Amino acid sequence: MLEEKNDNLQEADGKLEIEINNSSQENVIEESNSVATAESLVSNDESEQENLPAQEADHQEALDAITNSNAEESEDETLKERHDIPMQDYDTFSLDALVDELKKLISTDKVMSVKGHIEEIKKSFLLQYNHLIEEKREEFNASNQDPNEEFEYHSPLKSKFDEYYNVFREKRNEHFKHLQTNLKSNLEVRLAIVEELKELINPQENIKDTLKHFNELRERWKNAGSIPKDKYNHVWNNYHFHVENFYDYLHLDREARDLDFKYNLEQKQKIITRVEELVNETDISKAFRELQDLHRIWKEDIGPVSKEHRDTIWNKFSELTKKIHDKREVLFESQRVNEHENLKAKKEIIAKLEVLGTEKVNSHSQWLVQIEKVEALRNEFFAAGKVPSDVNEETWAAFKTAVRNFNSFKNSFYKDIKKDQNDNLNKKMALVAKAKELQESTDFGSTTPIMKQIQEEWKQIGHVPKKYSDKIWKEFKDACNHYFDKLKEHKSEENVEEVASFDNKKAYLETLRAFQLTGDHKTDLDAIKAHIETWKGFGKVPFARRHIEGKFNKILDALFEKLSLSKKETEMMRFSNRIDSLSDSNDTRKLDNEKIFLMRKIEEVQNEIFQLENNIQFFTNTKNAKKENSIVLEVRKNIAIHKESLEVWKDKLRQLRNLGQE
Repeated sequence: MLEEKNDNLQEADGKLEIEINNSSQENVIEESNSVATAESLVSNDESEQENLPAQEADHQEALDAITNSNAEESEDETLKERHDIPMQDYDTFSLDALVDELKKLISTDKVMSVKGHIEEIKKSFLLQYNHLIEEKREEFNASNQDPNEEFEYHSPLKSKFDEYYNVFREKRNEHFKHLQTNLKSNLEVRLAIVEELKELINPQENIKDTLKHFNELRERWKNAGSIPKDKYNHVWNNYHFHVENFYDYLHLDREARDLDFKYNLEQKQKIITRVEELVNETDISKAFRELQDLHRIWKEDIGPVSKEHRDTIWNKFSELTKKIHDKREVLFESQRVNEHENLKAKKEIIAKLEVLGTEKVNSHSQWLVQIEKVEALRNEFFAAGKVPSDVNEETWAAFKTAVRNFNSFKNSFYKDIKKDQNDNLNKKMALVAKAKELQESTDFGSTTPIMKQIQEEWKQIGHVPKKYSDKIWKEFKDACNHYFDKLKEHKSEENVEEVASFDNKKAYLETLRAFQLTGDHKTDLDAIKAHIETWKGFGKVPFARRHIEGKFNKILDALFEKLSLSKKETEMMRFSNRIDSLSDSNDTRKLDNEKIFLMRKIEEVQNEIFQLENNIQFFTNTKNAKKENSIVLEVRKNIAIHKESLEVWKDKLRQLRNLGQE
C-alpha cells in the first residue's frame, strides 16, 4: 500500500484544533520546492514496484488481490453482498432448476450482487437449451414429410427464463444508469478535494484555519461516495500523497504527534490480532472477505504510525495477508483438481456416447434402449460439474458432436423405415375407407366376417408416421365401433326370437323322446327326417343354450342305431344335420375348420391305402407268397375298409362344398 511504502512522515496527523507554532509556517515555502508532485508519484508506481524488496514483492500478489477487489466494491457497495450468496455449480442444474434459481435471485433489490450468479445461470441455461434445440431440429428433419414445412419449437421454460432475465436486465440497467451518474459526480468531488489539498500549503494563511480546513476536507473525503474502479487506485494514491505532503510540511506539536502515532498503532495492532485469528478460520472465503474489509480500514480510516514501528507492523500485516492468500490459493487448487476430475469423467461419458453412435441396431424397441442410454449419459454429463475453463468449450463441443453423431446414426435408421411406414399408412387408410363403406351395412351375416377380417389385417400392419397415427386410428375405430354397435342392437332384437326357439325346441325334445319306430324302414326313416326338418324350422337358440342341440343329436343317434341303415348312411345323415346346424348359425369359421379337417382326413386315409397296397406288393413278390396268403388277405380287407371310409370322407367334403355354392 502506498501509505506504507511511501510513508516518510516525520510528524503524525494531529487531532482537530491542534495548536501549531507559528514558527512552522516559516519552513513551508522553503521546503515546498523539494516536494514531488502527486502526479509524478502515481506515474512512477509501476517502476517502484519493480524495485520492491524481495519480501514485499513476494507478498504483492496477495496485496493486489485485496486491492483489486476493494476497488471493484468501492465502485458499487452492493457488490459486497455477493459474497453472502453462494456461487453454485450451475452446470449441474437441470433447465427447470436453473429457471427456479433465476426467479429466486431476481427478487433481491441488490441487483449487482447477483449479477455474476445470473450470468453463470444464463450461460449454463443457454448451453443446455441450445443443445436441446439442435436435437429437436434433427428429429424434425428426420421425420418431416413436407419440405416446405419449417422447423419450429416453442418451450414454455425458455419463455419463463426470458421473462425473468428481462426483469434482471431492466433492474441492472436502471441501477447502472443511476450508479454512473453518481460515480461521475463523486469522482469530480474527490478530485476537487485533492485540488484543495494541494492549496493548503500556504504560508500566508493562519495555521489553525489551515488545519481546520484540512480536517473538513478529510471529512468530506470520507463521505464523498463511490468512484469508478479504474480510477480508484490513482485517486486514492493522489489523495494520500497530498495528505502526507501536508503533514511533512507542517511541524505539529510533538506530544500530539506521538499520541496520534500511538492511537494509530493500537488500531493497526487490533487489526493484526484479528487477522491472526482469520489465518485459522476454516471458511477461507469468509476469511478473505473480512481481510478485504480490514485492508480497507487500514488504508482509509487509520493514519500512519511512527517510523520505528512502520515497517515492522506493515510487514506483519503483509505476511498474515499472504498466509490467508496462500490458503485461498490452496482452496482454488483443490477446486482445480476437482475440475480435472470432472473433465476426466466427462471424457469417459463422451467416449461412451461415441461408442453408442456406432452400435447398429435393427428395431425400434432396440433403439428405444439406446436412446435411454444416451439420455442417462447426458444427465451424467450435466451433473459432472465444472471443468477447467481453458477446455470448457472444447469439452462441450466434443459432447455435442458425440450426441449429434448418435442422433444422425439413429435418424438414418428411421429414414430407412420411413418408406415402410408410408406404405403402412396407405394400407391402413385403405382399411379405414373399407370400414367406413361397411359401417352402415345391415347385411350382418356377410358383413360381420369382413369387418372382423379387416380388424385382423389392421393388427398385422406395422407402424405409420407418428403425425398420422392417432388420426387414422380414431377414424378406423369409430367406423368399426359404429358397425358393431348396430350389430349389437340387431342381436338384442334377435334374442327374443332365439329364446322362443329354445322354448319350442325344449318342448319338442320331450315329444321326440316319446317317439317309437314302427319297424317299417322307409316309414321310420321318413319320420326321422321329418323330425329333423321340424327341429331346424324352430331356428337358432341363444349361444349360451346351444347344449340343447347335443341332446337332440343323442336322440337321433339312438334312433339311427335302431334302423337297419348302412354305416355310411348313418354317418352321412349325422354329418348333414351337423353341417346344417353350423350353416344356420352363420359360423363361417367353424365351417372353414370343418373343411380343413375333412381334407386332412382324406389325405391320411389315402396315404394309409397307399402304404397297405405297397405291403401287398411286397408279400406277393416273395417266394413264400402262398404261405403268407392269410396275411395278404388281412391286408386286402383293411384296404377295403379304408376305401369305404375314404368315400364317406369325400362325400362329406363334397356336401360341404355344395353348401358353399348355394
